[in-house]
Amino acid sequence: MTPAQTTRLLPQAYRPLFAHTGFRRLLPALAASDLGDGMSVVAVAWLAIEIAPPGRSGLLLGAALAAYALPGALGALLFGRLLRRLPAARLLAADSRIRAVLLGCVPLAWAAGLLHPVLYVALLAGSSVLHAWGNAGRYSLVAQMLPPDQRLAANALLSSSVAASIVVGPALAGFLAAGVSPAWLIGLDALSFAVLAVQVGRVRAPGGEPKTEPKTEWEWEWEWESEAEAEAEAGPQAGAGAGAERPSAGLRLLRKQPELLGVLALTWFFNFLYGPAEVALPLHVTDDLHAGAALLGLYWALFGAGAVLGGLAAGALRRFPLWPVTLGIVAGWGFALVPFGLGASALVTLACFTLGGLIYGPFTALSYTLFQERTPAAWLTTVLAARSAALLTAGPVGTALGGPLTALMGPRGVLAASGIATVALAAVGAAVRLRSTRRPASRPVRG
Repeated sequence: MTPAQTTRLLPQAYRPLFAHTGFRRLLPALAASDLGDGMSVVAVAWLAIEIAPPGRSGLLLGAALAAYALPGALGALLFGRLLRRLPAARLLAADSRIRAVLLGCVPLAWAAGLLHPVLYVALLAGSSVLHAWGNAGRYSLVAQMLPPDQRLAANALLSSSVAASIVVGPALAGFLAAGVSPAWLIGLDALSFAVLAVQVGRVRAPGGEPKTEPKTEWEWEWEWESEAEAEAEAGPQAGAGAGAERPSAGLRLLRKQPELLGVLALTWFFNFLYGPAEVALPLHVTDDLHAGAALLGLYWALFGAGAVLGGLAAGALRRFPLWPVTLGIVAGWGFALVPFGLGASALVTLACFTLGGLIYGPFTALSYTLFQERTPAAWLTTVLAARSAALLTAGPVGTALGGPLTALMGPRGVLAASGIATVALAAVGAAVRLRSTRRPASRPVRG
């Protein structure tokens, strides 16, 4: 079957993407790194359990999972002056190289008998230090490559790649963990990032500049106000571009868009409440169900299968009711966790986890598309880095709390509490949204 014939089998919304050479070359490399991360969903947790001192597995598991993501938020702030002006491709490549090197040290240290829990957490923490910038570079590069009407489909493919990696990666990791140490699976994750770093070096957006439509009135106003505020804060000698170098620049820009701030706040709490569940699920498998890595991999694989279907469905739509769908996703995921606390069988909770993935699927693509559409192109990487930095503090903080909570409440109790709190979050979000829509607008709606 020729590439043209394969393209014709795709839904109409996705066909133009594969006619774009740069995107077509980049997607497999991104998928390879996503697959490596999918394997690490099981491998990072399982290795922490293996090397933890007796009775401390929950605490080390929470610390390891938090270290794998939380330092990215600090990196977004500490390295802002150095990284904000770099092209999106270079940011993505730099993040990939760091992950390849430091994650690659995990199997080497394990093979040499030197993988102390402190060293393990330190290597995971170092590997994530540029994660916010790498993630911003990924979606900024896509925005540069493609016209606005193709971005939702591209974002859906990227988010579906992540979800598909959760189908294949954990299942593969669970199968391989029966014969090899999870340390070697983390080594494969490092190799996948090495592949991505090489491929990104071969891909550039046409002309090195974002593809954009002419700026609208509100975009010009946003940029002018942001630069004026930055000059006022930095002083008369700072220059017009000083605001782009300040660590708080992205968050200051987000204040210009209350809707984006609302989505960001909801997503932060959504991820925070998910964190304890990520710690509780492996311990639920081992302590409550008395099963092994294969069942844990199956949970994540089924979640990913549902997320792939949900994500691809979102990519085929041009218009989407953002707030009703977003709040429905949050509530739906919460309800999917409640049966864990009711003592439901593994078969029932596997079905709930699959449904939870299907519900969650469109969330990431919708969120990134909204940010791409509402942010001026010159500020996109800065705003996306601020978004990633803010969100990177959510899941890891929740994950770090997951260890003590699991020791106190047990895995089933933590999963149920996470679900109930998430449903409550959706209810609060709906109430706030209804209240805000009843207020008279302070300025006309544009765009």
